[in-house]
Amino acid sequence: MTLVLATMTLAAVSCGPKQENSKVEAQKETTPKMLVLYYSQTSNTKTVAREIATKLGADIEEIVPVELYDGDFQATIERGKKELDEGTFPEIQPLKSDIANYDVIFIGYPVWFGTYAPPVITWLNQVDLSGKKVVPFCTFGSGGLESSIKDLAAAEPKAEILPGYGVRAARLEAMPFEIDQFLKANGFLEGEYTKLEEFPEQHPVSEEEAAIFNAAVGDYPMIHAEAKTVATRALPNGMEHLFTAVDLPREDRPNMPPAGEMQVYVSVIGDDAPVFTRVIR
Repeated sequence: MTLVLATMTLAAVSCGPKQENSKVEAQKETTPKMLVLYYSQTSNTKTVAREIATKLGADIEEIVPVELYDGDFQATIERGKKELDEGTFPEIQPLKSDIANYDVIFIGYPVWFGTYAPPVITWLNQVDLSGKKVVPFCTFGSGGLESSIKDLAAAEPKAEILPGYGVRAARLEAMPFEIDQFLKANGFLEGEYTKLEEFPEQHPVSEEEAAIFNAAVGDYPMIHAEAKTVATRALPNGMEHLFTAVDLPREDRPNMPPAGEMQVYVSVIGDDAPVFTRVIR
């Protein structure tokens, strides 16, 4: 009996750690390897990239142009527009990361002229993301997530483009909470998150709702519009309004394009003033 018990104990001791190690190795094999890759000029996108990489424990790398943009807003606009018009995109430094080694790639960028900045175009022209899961994230002045995702899908038709995240540069303080919710909602992190309901059908704006819209966009010079209809849903800590608005003519800019329709998302958190979160034209 003593011999039998000793043998069973030895077997338990010797097999236990091996089984545990096997589970760990199996888990490593099934866990997708993730890379957070980004271009950032003013460090806004860099801040978002670091938040994502920290939460996921993912590798992170920056796309760096050989000839840096000088940081001056007007000079950047002129150079970026020229690059887009001429199709001559900036040379970038070689990446240290081998894209082939990753299953999921988070690609981050500032939105310029409604799409990702030219250094990202250069990178996309150099790689084949076929079979990869790609998660876009961006920073912007008013919007551009949706339009840039369309361009990304066209540039990489054989990649699986997953839902993306975008944030106004003026709202970076809200980003950590939103990133946490975004990653959990899309299965990259475990934990509880608030699943938002779909917006109900829109209705004509009331005077009170029009005041919310005007307060949210009034200080932003690129939006001069009138809200026509709206729908509202609950947020974890407030309310979100989706306005449909129409551009108003501007005496100070007679050469502006004809009036168009836009969708404007406005959040009201607690007792804070209304703030618009993004615009879709």
